[in-house]
Amino acid sequence: MSTAIHSNTAQAFETSLATWLPVDPAQASLRAEYLSFVRAGGDAALDRDGGAEHVTASCFVFNPHLSHLLLCFHKKGRFWVQLGGHVEPADASVAAAALREAREEGGITGLRPAGPAGPPPVDVHRHALSSRFGRCTTHWDVGYVAIAPTDATPVVSPESEDVRWWPTDALPEQVPEGFAERVAVVLRELAHQRDGL
Repeated sequence: MSTAIHSNTAQAFETSLATWLPVDPAQASLRAEYLSFVRAGGDAALDRDGGAEHVTASCFVFNPHLSHLLLCFHKKGRFWVQLGGHVEPADASVAAAALREAREEGGITGLRPAGPAGPPPVDVHRHALSSRFGRCTTHWDVGYVAIAPTDATPVVSPESEDVRWWPTDALPEQVPEGFAERVAVVLRELAHQRDGL
């Protein structure tokens, strides 16, 4: 059995990016760079073994009222951040990878994607990595949104030191630079997508 990312996954991801029209101009500009990266790299663009730069999938997990966001304390990064990780060969899509990572890292099985089936992204964020990340030098992260049940209690996984709900208007101090602004853009994007349904 192949351990490489399936071509259909890469093609579907390219289509998803091509049809997504972000509300934020900076996100729209970065989306165009993502399209160029994916088109040039093909399947390898999504494969952690395809090169030092590759697409990763993340998930902004909110409570039903969108007032709280589930964050994990990242062991390597030493900061609070949304849940996420690499796309695996068994993942049917990048969105499915994001949801799988959220379930694994947050311990909440009842997560549901926000929006329609095959949800569009809500965030793209390319970032360089420190030497603590091994041979990975750059992650081209793509964020999606999932909604947790009202009574959901997160469970710490082996991949995180801590997992905790945070008010969206009172995020922890130890987050990557610009993270609060990203969350605000994600909420705007989600509202825009919901209005379009």
